[in-house]
This record gives sequence, structure tokens and C-alpha cells, in this order.
Amino acid sequence: MDKRLDAPAQAASLTPADIRSILVGVMLAMFLAALDQTIVATALPTIGSELRDVTHLSWIVTIYLLSATAVTPLYGKLADIHGRRVVLLSGIVVFVIGSIACALAPSLWLLVLARFVQGLGGGGLIAMGQTIVADMVPPKERGRYQVYFASVFMSSSLLGPVLGGVLAERLHWSVIFWINLPLGLVAYWMTNSALKRLPRHERPHKLDVLGAMLMTLGTVSLLLALSWGGTAYPWRSLPIAALVGASLLLWGLFAWRLRTASEPLIPLDLLGNRVVRRGTVAAGFGMGTFIGLTIYLPLYFETVMGMSASQSGLGLLPLTCGTVIGATSSGRAMSHFVHYKRAPMIGLFIAMAGTAVLAASSGRLPLLPFCVILAIVSVGFGTLLPVATVSIQNAVNPHQLGTATAVANFFRQIGGALIVAIFGAIVLGGVGGPAAQLSPEALKLGTVDRETMVTLFRYVFGAASLGFACALASLARMEQLPLRGRAVEAAQAIGGE
Repeated sequence: MDKRLDAPAQAASLTPADIRSILVGVMLAMFLAALDQTIVATALPTIGSELRDVTHLSWIVTIYLLSATAVTPLYGKLADIHGRRVVLLSGIVVFVIGSIACALAPSLWLLVLARFVQGLGGGGLIAMGQTIVADMVPPKERGRYQVYFASVFMSSSLLGPVLGGVLAERLHWSVIFWINLPLGLVAYWMTNSALKRLPRHERPHKLDVLGAMLMTLGTVSLLLALSWGGTAYPWRSLPIAALVGASLLLWGLFAWRLRTASEPLIPLDLLGNRVVRRGTVAAGFGMGTFIGLTIYLPLYFETVMGMSASQSGLGLLPLTCGTVIGATSSGRAMSHFVHYKRAPMIGLFIAMAGTAVLAASSGRLPLLPFCVILAIVSVGFGTLLPVATVSIQNAVNPHQLGTATAVANFFRQIGGALIVAIFGAIVLGGVGGPAAQLSPEALKLGTVDRETMVTLFRYVFGAASLGFACALASLARMEQLPLRGRAVEAAQAIGGE
């Protein structure tokens, strides 16, 4: 019997209690990875002071991003080979070991090395969580479960910065890593037994080690160029040019490897799948634009509106909370409407229009209407999240779910890095210096001109509007396959007999 027909039947054998148990454990594992991307930022000054090195503090954040992004596709491939349970549990173990090493690090560079290990574990937790839910729930019902993932990211975005600052100030900076130990143990305990009841879709495969190395090195080179360009080195400097050139060469070799390997790291039929390709591009532009706004909006609040750092954090709430509302509405609508693309297309159009309004009125809108528009933009963007993820998963065979989900998450992260770099080039290039110059104190001293910042953010908001427009264009071209709910529908939707 065709394995594509077995999967829904196996998933149907899970009881609601099984699904709840697996979901809670998976959400906790995802929360570990999401929280660690936000909790460290506010503790950085304390860490730099105690370890007596403030010059290289940015590496604590950068190295985690590098390792976590680079290994995401590997987790997906390994999950399709060895099964979701063993890969997710391995990720949790590596993450916890890295967290312990971070907490015990006696110097900054040992902390950076430990963060690299931590990223190796955390890189696959989010993609694995989405894949496991895809194993449990048919696509027709899967959209509403994406809401839980959105809530994980929102809670980590809200809780992380506050918790990191409080723990570093009141206790010790190492506590922000020690808390991962009990959280990781609970996540391991909850998922270990529950995932034994998960449907099995793995098939015997070979891991293309050479392809994995080429892709990883190409990714690291690109992310280093994007992280250092305009900050550590000028964009036109030799180090940045060398990194970009190395990345292009490595990605070219990776493309050659995909065509020549007997079993490439990313299957060619997956790359040729128009739903996967266009859904990934749409999500990459949308998520990248959203991440860019969350990073640079605090500078707008501080330098244009004269708010403090803590007030600017509160100003981000409309942007971070609205995504959950948008994801909830479109995720639930997917279960009831045949034309499930309409909601995110309308939402992205609204997000595009909202950021265009911010661009046209940069520096002139009072705080309240500005935050209202941010909330509208956030809700509009949020409608894309469940539709993009479920559409991609719906278009592939069950034994390719891990690879497809991880690849989609990988390119979302790359898209985020690219768009953040574009926003950074606009802002930092416009003021002709590092981000340290962009503070309320510098504004008061006259070293940063408010009108210059107003003009620069007019371009930033304009670029954000263009980013949402690109996401909308790609989503509009994505084929709208019927969402599978039963075994027969599963085979028909992906071309089975």
C-alpha cells in the first residue's frame, strides 16, 4: 500500500489527549529556541562588564544565528531519514549541553564557542515542531495549530528582553542559560514518551555530507557578510567582498552538487515544486520585512519620537502582538474556506498599504495613530504565516515533510538576514556611522539630526512596503492546492494514483 495513504490513517489513530501531550512538549521545545534569541540582548552589557570584553559582544548573538541557521536544513533531512523523535530529542540535548557550557564560560570567547554549540541544538527545534504537527494533523485542520506557534514567538518576544534584564541585574547573567536546564529536561520528558505514538514516515536515505558542508559554509559566509557589512567593515571593503565572493562560489558548488549527487541534500523535485518555491519566497519576504521592522523601529521611537529604550520596547507591542491575531484568523479560516489564499492576500495588501502610509507620514504621525497602523500592519502580515507553512507541507509527500519544512524555515531566516541588512544599510549608511550614534542622548546633543532620521525611515518604511508587495506577488502566483483531509485527498493533491 502507498505510504502516502498510510500517513493520514496513522495520524487518525492519535487521540486528542495524545495530540495535546505532543503539542505541549513540542511548544516547550520551540520556546527554548525562540526565547534564547531574545533573552540575551538585554543581558549583553552585564556580560561584557563581567567578562571584561565589550568589543566583541555582538558575537554572542551573531554566532548563535550562524550555527542555528546553517543546520536547519540538516535537521529536516535527518528527520526524514531517522524519524522526528530521535532528531528532536537530540536537538534538545545539544541545546541543553550548550546552555550549560554558556553558563560556566569563564571568558567571552568560550561563551561564544558555547553559543555556537547551543545554536547547533536550537537550529532545528522550530522546524521540527512544525513538522511534528504536520505528522499529527491533516492539512485541512493544520492551520489552526499554527496559532500556537505564533503565540510561542510572541511570548518569547515579550518575555525574553524583560527576563534577560531582570535575571542579569538581580541574580547573575549565567542564570539566563541555567533556566534552559529545567525547561529542556521537561521538554525532553514530555516529548520522549509522547512522540513514540507519532506516525512514522522515515525512509532509508543517504546524507549528502559534501552537499551539507558546501551549504553550511556558503550560509555562514553570507551571514557573516550581512552581519559585518556597514558595521564592522564598510560594505565596499575587501573582507566583505571576500565573504560575498566565497559565498557565491560555495553556493555555486552546492548547486552543482545538487545536480550531480545520487541523492542530493535537498531533493530536486522539492526545489522544482512551485508551491514550495513560491510559498517559501512569500514567507521569506514577509518574515524578513517583519524582522527588519522589529529591529529598527526602536531606533525610530528613540531618535524621532524621543522615547527612552524601555518606552520603545513597549512601542513594539502592537507589531508583535498583532501577528497572533492575524495568524489565528487565517489559520482557522483555512479549515472552512476553499480559497484559503484570499485572507493572506488581503492581509499583505493591507500591510503593504500601512507601511506606505508610514513612509509618506514619517516623523509627522503622533504616537497613538502610529501604533494603530503598526497593529494593522502586524495583523495583515500575520495572516501569511499559517497559510505559507501549511501550503508548503500540503504540497509534498509525508516522507519529505521534514526536509520541506526545514528548507522553508532556512530561507525565511536567510530572507530575514538580507532584509535586516538592507534596512541597516539605509539607516547606518545615512548617518555615516555605527548604531551607537543613534540614541536619544546623541539626538539631544545634536550629533544626530532628527530630520535626517525622518528621511531615512521614510526609505525604511518604503522598503518595508516593497517587501510586503514582493511577498504578495509571490503568494498570488502560488498554486492553491486542495487541503488534504483524508487519505484519498492526500494522494490526489500530490499526484498519487
